[in-house]
Amino acid sequence: MSNEQHSTKMWSGRFREPLDAEFEDWQRSIVFDWRLVKEETAASKAHASALAAAGVLTASELAELRAALDGIAAEYASDAGKAAVRDHATAEDIHHFVELSLVERIGSLGLKLHTGRSRNEQIATDLRIYVRKQLDLVVESLAAWANALVRQAHAATDAVMPSYTHLQRAEPVLVAHWLLAYVEMALRDAARLRDCAARLNYCPLGSGAVAGATLALDRKIAATELGFTAPTANSIDATSDRDFVLEYLQALTFVGLHLSRFAEEITLFATAEFGFVALPEAFSTGSSAMPQKKNPDLTELIRAKVSRINGAAQAVTMQLKGLPLAYNKDMQETQEPAFQVDFVPRMLALVARFTAALQFNFARMREAAQTGYLNAMAAATYLVHKGIPFRTAHEKIGNAVRYALEKGVELGDLKLDELRQFGDEFEDDFFDAVTLNATLDCHNVTGGTARARVAEALSAASQRIAALSQETVHAGA
Repeated sequence: MSNEQHSTKMWSGRFREPLDAEFEDWQRSIVFDWRLVKEETAASKAHASALAAAGVLTASELAELRAALDGIAAEYASDAGKAAVRDHATAEDIHHFVELSLVERIGSLGLKLHTGRSRNEQIATDLRIYVRKQLDLVVESLAAWANALVRQAHAATDAVMPSYTHLQRAEPVLVAHWLLAYVEMALRDAARLRDCAARLNYCPLGSGAVAGATLALDRKIAATELGFTAPTANSIDATSDRDFVLEYLQALTFVGLHLSRFAEEITLFATAEFGFVALPEAFSTGSSAMPQKKNPDLTELIRAKVSRINGAAQAVTMQLKGLPLAYNKDMQETQEPAFQVDFVPRMLALVARFTAALQFNFARMREAAQTGYLNAMAAATYLVHKGIPFRTAHEKIGNAVRYALEKGVELGDLKLDELRQFGDEFEDDFFDAVTLNATLDCHNVTGGTARARVAEALSAASQRIAALSQETVHAGA
């Protein structure tokens, strides 16, 4: 192989034999890391600034390099441009592609940029920037879904529905209270993603291949330009760390799980057997065989997506297990799982619009909340206020429920003399204590479904979502 042929590689000086052609094609990562062209050019500009500060580049060379890198980022920003990167005939990876493109534009000055750095630190930096951007997108999309839930909760006002344990009717709750449960999940998910962003936001540039740069680079220059909190503290860890990829995927797994739970409930509540909600036609499909069908395709697909997200997390777990320090080629395989979950922000945006379009059958929900002895807990609480130990009250109300079942009536339909066969503590005020509103309002604790508490929770949720939307993970590229 000629020296000219060797020059197309970033590492060819030591080698005399050509690569096996099939192996060469098989081991290239440009087929997936083409997504990092913007991140690679931004990190390269930051490295150029550090080189200039160290006296390796002149001011004019720095300006020429940065302008050329900006040109590469702009040229390959479109879908067609990204496809050109992906389909490049010779580039091994995104780092190689950008170097080749620089040389095409500005000649040998493009080769000077790699002074004092390694691809090991480049990919560690590019991936952090990419994941950081994705974290921002997911958090923004979570805020949009949470806002849609809150708007539906406000629209529901004092509408009531059954709550469930073991998929059996339990107690009445406000529809708003049920919707706010998912707001809490979304806010927890956003907090996890923010935590992940804070931990990953340290810059590997200047770590070299493993032991640190061989030039006296001011690492704070690149870190500041790229919006990182600070440089990473240990070069070995910096080049071999992919914790942030795994943590990102694990945090997204929670997002997927919570979306899946919401999707499952909506799918159930949209059945004729429940009849609590009408599926928006814009997010449903029909049957090719049965003309009457309206199928919940969006919620069914949402349920399925969590398996892809969790599969990506499991893949990275297995890829990192047992790897010696520091960088190993195995780490190339951690990139695709991170890219394969880029559908999450779009999925959340769809769920937000779907949630906003839901139409609830409040009359049906209220009817369901008023049958099946869902006020039994409130009835037992009534006896507690009369001085009866809860276990005894539980037994008395259980007997009353059995009696009402045999008569085919609700607790509130029993006569006072019928109730008194279970205890002299029953008085006329019992019937006020087991009305629907009283059953709601007896849960008058922080986080409870009492109407005043839910109104407070709605206001607080709106403020928390607004605060979340104003936060930023980073200030840089």
